[in-house]
Amino acid sequence: MLNDRKKKILQIIIEDYISTAEPVGSRTIARKGDLGLSPATIRNEMSDLELLGFLEQPHTSAGRIPSAQAYRFYVDSLIEPGLLTDNDMALIDGWYSERKRNIDEIFHSTAKILSRMTHNVSMVVANKSSTAKFRYLKFLPLDKNKAIMCIVTDNGSIDNCLVKIPLGMQHEELEYLAGRISKQFEGKALNEIDEKEFAGVYKNISQDKTLFASLTKAIRNLANNNEQKIFLGGAKQILNQPEFRDVERVKELLSILEEEKMVKDLLSAEGDSGLKVTIGTENAFTGIHDCSMVQATYRLNGEIVGTMAVLGPTRMEYGKVISVMDYLHKYLETILKNK
Repeated sequence: MLNDRKKKILQIIIEDYISTAEPVGSRTIARKGDLGLSPATIRNEMSDLELLGFLEQPHTSAGRIPSAQAYRFYVDSLIEPGLLTDNDMALIDGWYSERKRNIDEIFHSTAKILSRMTHNVSMVVANKSSTAKFRYLKFLPLDKNKAIMCIVTDNGSIDNCLVKIPLGMQHEELEYLAGRISKQFEGKALNEIDEKEFAGVYKNISQDKTLFASLTKAIRNLANNNEQKIFLGGAKQILNQPEFRDVERVKELLSILEEEKMVKDLLSAEGDSGLKVTIGTENAFTGIHDCSMVQATYRLNGEIVGTMAVLGPTRMEYGKVISVMDYLHKYLETILKNK
């Protein structure tokens, strides 16, 4: 559809506008593009691009700005994602190494570093694994009658509840019970723990039915808990973008981010894994029809673990965003495989 000259001019306009947020004129293109073309020739090419729907002209400017159609073409055909710098990778590596490694903290950290690296809003929807494996059981006595019972899984999920200590049971007996159960079921998928086998281990140590009921309920809760958690980062970043100086536009956007169901719908993880870019009216909600979103759904052992996304103006730095998300995607796979 476009010849090489038009593609080059369009790429220069898009990348200059992404960088400056200022309409781009023919003199800027002649200076930055090294095309060997006169400003008059460039203006003619820009007029053609405008007629084709790739450029728009703000009323107050002689320059042009890219349309949503231009960004779509840029992402599909022109973009050249660059490699992250050593400093960028060191920042990400250090960010994770300095933080704890339970599953919620990993996703929370991912949302924070994603917004920090891209200067836009980040969203992470994390699925709790339906095949989480039993890691260990622990009792934390509060007094002689009550204790907090904790069951920890291999992905860092924790289920805890207050339980009554059976009459006459000593702290050492609770520790022994926790140790026996942990040894017997460590590494076993929660949804595969046989209740008869569990009951056999328990009844060899205690006959108290109330504590046994609390234990089995906690394991069932963790096995059946596939709820999604949402982590947001950098909502204030959007205020630094010139496109969002209009308070009403910001309110509309933030109202979407505040609605948990809308964020989940926005990041629906249906379909194949991989990177997806939606631009302008391609987005589901009218409140973000002047935004772009880059999202990636990632899997572990064939199971969807979650989706991460960057939301910002259509004038976002697509190459940088895609590079950061690609690196984070691979980094997360490594971390989660070792959980």
